[in-house]
Amino acid sequence: MSRTHPRILLVEDDEPLRASIARGLREAGYRVDQAGSGPEAFAMTQETSHDALILDILLPGMRGDTLCHKLRAGGIHAPILMLTALDAVEQRIGGLDAGADDYLTKPFDFGELLARLRALLRRSRDTQTPRIVVGDLVIDTVRRAVRRGGREIALTAKEYEFLLCLGQHAGRVVSRAELIQEVWGGEAVYSNIIDVYASRLRRKIDEGARSPLLSTLRGTGFLLEAPSRTRRSRTTGARG
Repeated sequence: MSRTHPRILLVEDDEPLRASIARGLREAGYRVDQAGSGPEAFAMTQETSHDALILDILLPGMRGDTLCHKLRAGGIHAPILMLTALDAVEQRIGGLDAGADDYLTKPFDFGELLARLRALLRRSRDTQTPRIVVGDLVIDTVRRAVRRGGREIALTAKEYEFLLCLGQHAGRVVSRAELIQEVWGGEAVYSNIIDVYASRLRRKIDEGARSPLLSTLRGTGFLLEAPSRTRRSRTTGARG
C-alpha cells in the first residue's frame, strides 16, 4: 500500500456522480482510477493494484456484488466499500457476503464516505504482513530491513520503496507506470530512472546468488519472484 497517496478504484456508472466523488477523493489526497462498468473495472484490477475499491452495486455488464465475489475469488484482498441505492437488508447482506468490507446507501454524505474509507485503509494497514518472503529474500516491513540468504542488504530509502513495491506484487509483472505512481507518487521522473534503480537493486540482491530474483521484461515491466518461477519467466522476457 502506498504510504502517502493510496490508490483507489472508483466504479460507478453515473458519470456526474462518479466525477464528483473522484474530484473529492483527489482533493482528499487519493489517487483515483475510474470505471463505469463491471467488466471495465475487472480488467483494470488485472493490470493495476489498488489500496481500496469503491463499487456501485448496480453496474452495467456485471453487478457490483458479482464483481466483488469474482475479485475475492481471484485473490484480490483490497478493502471494498459498496455503494447502493438499494436499502433492502437482503441487498446489503448480499454485498457483504460477496466479500465487501462495508457499504453506504445512496444518497450519502461525502464526509461519511471519506471516514469509512479511512477506516478500511487503516484496518488494511494494521493487518498487513510484517514480512514479505520471496525465495530466500526477506523484506522486514517493520524494521525496513532486507536480507537474502541471511545476508543483510543495505538499501537507500528509494531503493527500499522500489523493492517493497515489487515485493508486494511478487510473482506479477509491475509496470513502469505503477512504479512511478507507487514509488515516486506520480511525479515526472527521467525516463531511465527506473532502469537505474532496477540495475542497482539487481546488483545488491542478485550478484553472487545462485538464482536471480529480479527480472526485466522488456516493454512490459519488472518481476520479482522465487527462483523456480523465475526460470519459467525467461521465455516471456529478457533480463536487463
